[in-house]
Amino acid sequence: MHVLIAPDCFGDSLTAAEAAAAIAAGWRLGRPGDTVTLAPQSDGGPGFLEVLTARGGGPLLRHCRVSGPLDAEVDADWVFDPGHPDPTRAGAAADGAVADGAVADGAVAYIESAQACGLALLGGPPSAQTAVAAHSRGVGQLVEAALDAGARTVVVGLGGSACTDGGRGMIEALGGPRAAAARLDGVRLIAATDVEHRLLGPSGAAHVFGPQKGADQDTVAALESRMLPWADELESATGRPVRDLPGAGAAGGLGFALLALGGSRESGAALVAERTGLAADLEAADLVITGEGRLDDQSLHGKVVGALARLARAAGVPLVVLAGQVVLDAAARRSAGIAAAHSVSDHAGSVRRAIDEAAGQLAGLARRTAEGPLPE
Repeated sequence: MHVLIAPDCFGDSLTAAEAAAAIAAGWRLGRPGDTVTLAPQSDGGPGFLEVLTARGGGPLLRHCRVSGPLDAEVDADWVFDPGHPDPTRAGAAADGAVADGAVADGAVAYIESAQACGLALLGGPPSAQTAVAAHSRGVGQLVEAALDAGARTVVVGLGGSACTDGGRGMIEALGGPRAAAARLDGVRLIAATDVEHRLLGPSGAAHVFGPQKGADQDTVAALESRMLPWADELESATGRPVRDLPGAGAAGGLGFALLALGGSRESGAALVAERTGLAADLEAADLVITGEGRLDDQSLHGKVVGALARLARAAGVPLVVLAGQVVLDAAARRSAGIAAAHSVSDHAGSVRRAIDEAAGQLAGLARRTAEGPLPE
């Protein structure tokens, strides 16, 4: 049997690559005769860059010192893919390779917003104070670095942010609304996210994601009130009314700022799937194993598991989910095309042990799954 292992990250416990390795280790113990392919995935949130570079083959990992979510500087990575230069341009190598200093017209930069403003960079648990203070300035500095390197397409993976500033910090780092728009003129800008929430209102950034970032009820209201005049200002400056578009509320409103600058929203999961050759992997697979920290209704709306379930069903390949916790009911799982779902917490005996021994417990669950009856 050919088994494709394609999980998302497990919250702060395991990256997607670590989760894939743990599942593979357990699976090989349970079914040593199977062929196993590791293809960790991401929807644009934490681990986006790690997944894009997991198989190598072109993109170059670069490093930058930028402002973190609370002003202290942090070391952030981003990815530069120089592409293939136009041979008629100065600096292009005769054989079509990228010469030193040459940049292709199709050069692409991949930025992970969580590298600059992620919750993991707070240095401790989020609070109402950090929810208000956190900003996206470092993301703007990463965009600036990408532009300075010659990127003609900038893909910003959105997710896992500590901020709810509507992207104001990013815009200010680029010189303000009009300067940012001018700086990005002629550049293709992509917000990579599967989050569909708008910027404001009950389904907006502050109300839906603010509590995850430490905001209590009063802080959510304050964040919402703060974003309204900013939305007016940025839309007026760019002439683009985008606050109600799907994805505007992603990463605390970073999606809104990118859309206001002329960016487009693309599915992060689909973008990663294409970049990592997932279609070919699915075609060769007899079974798909995916996973995440918590399998719930949100998994089917803007997460890797839901996207992969749709792709696997279209390819006629059964899909099994191994998740930290499974709270999605059986009917919803069947409707989504999930053949089976197993909980690491149940296997470990407690949520705490599942977190503290994440890799070992996930590997143990994978082995038990491999040794049991498998969906056909």
